[in-house]
Amino acid sequence: MKNNQSSIVNRQYSLTIGWLYPGLMSTYGDRGNIIVLTKRCEWRGIKAEVLNLNQDFDSKLLNDLDIIFMGGAQDLQQKIVSSDFSKEKIKLLREKVENGIPGLYVCGAYQFLGKYYKEANRSKIKGLGILDLFTENPGEGKKRLIGNIAIKNSDGNVIVGFENHGGRTYLGERLKPFGHVMEGFGNNGIDKTEGAIYKNSIGTYLHGPILPKNPEIADFLIEKALVRKYKKKIKLEKLDDSLSKKAKETILRKIVS
Repeated sequence: MKNNQSSIVNRQYSLTIGWLYPGLMSTYGDRGNIIVLTKRCEWRGIKAEVLNLNQDFDSKLLNDLDIIFMGGAQDLQQKIVSSDFSKEKIKLLREKVENGIPGLYVCGAYQFLGKYYKEANRSKIKGLGILDLFTENPGEGKKRLIGNIAIKNSDGNVIVGFENHGGRTYLGERLKPFGHVMEGFGNNGIDKTEGAIYKNSIGTYLHGPILPKNPEIADFLIEKALVRKYKKKIKLEKLDDSLSKKAKETILRKIVS
């Protein structure tokens, strides 16, 4: 649905959104997150370009990105991506994260930013080591963590989504959770944490996809990207999110007692 509200942001602004490995890591409606980012830019008069960075992409393209997105995948796809990530790509992506480039990393991508993912057969997939976390699949006989989930972040905002993961993720002492579980499983089904947030990068297990149900997260990424790129304070005008709010309220009534 097109939003016809006027905006305080004009067309002198532009953002480049990098979608890492859309052909390999794009499960559970991840494309919807890209659509939300581009549309919420468009409705405010911001030019948004999406770069699809597939296998064997030129590492130098990472320097052109203002927002980074990477979606979920199965173990096999993660292995392929792991082998494609050269030392140069890891170095540049780590620099982007450390320098505050906004990013959203969902499920498999979230796991991949950590130290390693231990499969059910106990073999390890080496992670990028950018975030202080690790993930382990407990193996046969242990259920997947599946279902609707609601969390509350440090700002007190309620975020909803759908999770479906076999791996259990554990955060290091230097890493803050994206939110705390109100209903659902979260990182590991034990400590009530969900996801991780580091500088302007968000890792999460919330599919659905997450941004249509929680457009405030998209605005966080967009605003941080603009401020960083243009080096001045930029405040996004609010959009009409009444439909998203109604959808969230409906989900919350069903899952939160």
